[in-house]
Amino acid sequence: MSTIVVSCLLAVVARAQLVVEVVDGNQDPTPIAVVPFDWSGTGVLTEDVADIIASDLRRSGLFAPVPRADMLSFPKDPQAVSYRDWRVLGTEYVVTGRIQPQPGGYRLSFDLINIFAQQKLFSKQINADPQQLRDLAHRAADQIYEALTGIRGAFSTRMVYVQEQRRGGEPSYSLMLADIDGARSRRLRRFSQPVMSPVWSPNGQELAYVSFETGRPAIFRENLRSGRRQQLTNFKGLNSSPSWSPDGSKLAMVLSKDGNPEIYVLDLASGKFTRMTRHFAIDTEPNWMPDGKSLIFTSDRGGKPQIYQLTLATGQVDRLTFDGDYNARPRVSPDGKTLVMVHRNRGVFTIATMDISSGVVRALTETTLDESPSVAPNGAMLMYSTKRGDKGILAAVSLDAGVKYNLPSQQGNVREPAWSPYIE
Repeated sequence: MSTIVVSCLLAVVARAQLVVEVVDGNQDPTPIAVVPFDWSGTGVLTEDVADIIASDLRRSGLFAPVPRADMLSFPKDPQAVSYRDWRVLGTEYVVTGRIQPQPGGYRLSFDLINIFAQQKLFSKQINADPQQLRDLAHRAADQIYEALTGIRGAFSTRMVYVQEQRRGGEPSYSLMLADIDGARSRRLRRFSQPVMSPVWSPNGQELAYVSFETGRPAIFRENLRSGRRQQLTNFKGLNSSPSWSPDGSKLAMVLSKDGNPEIYVLDLASGKFTRMTRHFAIDTEPNWMPDGKSLIFTSDRGGKPQIYQLTLATGQVDRLTFDGDYNARPRVSPDGKTLVMVHRNRGVFTIATMDISSGVVRALTETTLDESPSVAPNGAMLMYSTKRGDKGILAAVSLDAGVKYNLPSQQGNVREPAWSPYIE
């Protein structure tokens, strides 16, 4: 199922939108001009496709789109590009495009041009339904980004997050879905009791999360297309921290049904629970390594919370983190080389990365209130939750710490973001 199908089928559009605020970008971003696209149909398009592409590229921190007010011309194809004019502006790349009406939708044709080499790098076409102009723009930005960086773009991915508001004086909790730029925020489900720890299935068709709607924490599985839900756990004590296996067949989680928080794995087909850890300490927050052969998790078995790795075939447990007196909420980059975590050193909490092979730790954020990191499927950036004043907001940072932006909500507090996988 495509990303576009998911966006069209899900729930009611919510009023609250997330607004992008770029905080910091690359020190030497590449100048690029995304010229307003030519529209050959009648009426006015509902979305400014070129502006969405430019905003995506700007948000990556690697590009500095040329303001339209500074453009000397608006060529609609490569043949109309004046290389001299763009060189005067210091522009390295120009994107031209055309949108044509098609039976049942639109066709977007766009070109990427290297100004200094006076060379067209590519011309591409994308078709979409009438409601998918914004998706067209994100997909075009993905292809431009990949052509210029060698890294697959992630602008057409999604995120889910938790929003908390007050309704009639009582707290209300919503599981929200949005484009990764915060646009088209949609409420998937509203709860009167807390909901937390949303995670995507590897194919992007389902979520797992923890809800307190039954009076105690329980793990639910929900299909995004149909809205069908299944309660997976109903044990006394903790039922928390669900994590999908890379093949989508299992869920790791934390249960205290035997008296102590331990890591379990649930086989979704058979419904069988297998206990994976046996230790008097608290073992929590499991996450799968990309190859599916091991789990990383947080444990205080060494006296303070640190991150460990459990090899499933042998049951061997190895400690991964030693720098800092607190490391928790582990996530792993898609290539399996970088550990992302909440890290404390000298009393200061930050989001940090650790190179798994060398053990070198690098702080990515600067405030003491950052938590819940979630890594993009291309490994270039991560989303996390933080606070500004007394309000919960979402924020993003590149794994090299060079790019940062905030996503505050216009209504309520937002937290616990989960970045979607690629959805083909």
